[in-house]
Amino acid sequence: MTQVKPIILLDRDGVINQDSDQYVKSLDEWIPIPGSIKSIAALSKAGFKVFVVTNQSGIARGYYDIDTLDAMHHKMTQLVKAEGGSISGIRYCPHGPDDQCDCRKPKAGMIESIEAELGVNFEETPAIMVGDSKRDLEAGHARGCKTALVLTGKGRETQYKEIDCHFQVYTDLAAFTLATLYQYS
Repeated sequence: MTQVKPIILLDRDGVINQDSDQYVKSLDEWIPIPGSIKSIAALSKAGFKVFVVTNQSGIARGYYDIDTLDAMHHKMTQLVKAEGGSISGIRYCPHGPDDQCDCRKPKAGMIESIEAELGVNFEETPAIMVGDSKRDLEAGHARGCKTALVLTGKGRETQYKEIDCHFQVYTDLAAFTLATLYQYS
């Protein structure tokens, strides 16, 4: 009997690409973390649906625009495609922290939109939210996802914060991917 493969939800900055306290504001600043692109491709080739779920308040702050964000996401999807994989969807929140939206993590609006698209409920259908920050884990936990922390990006600082949910810890997305492929093979 094979296990049902969970839906994989990935934060972007600090998980897939290098993060910056000054924001990733241009295509040139969008630099993949070593192993992350091959990891996404490996997950998708193994039958996992992979979604990206990312706060992008740099838009609200005026640091970059939607066209620049789209170019970054196009670069990411093309790199994954070149490795033989695919990303099932990308959700982003363009709002600032004071905008009172329902999509900015730690709120779960972006995850709920994926549930709606797939016609599932992550409290019943397995999903794993992979992030480098407390708010990533909180958003996933709020929707019933298992949670995983990677130590890239802000992960090393995050691992010492008080977080009210159980989570696995991995050195990076590649380590998460190897463990997940092994567990669901």
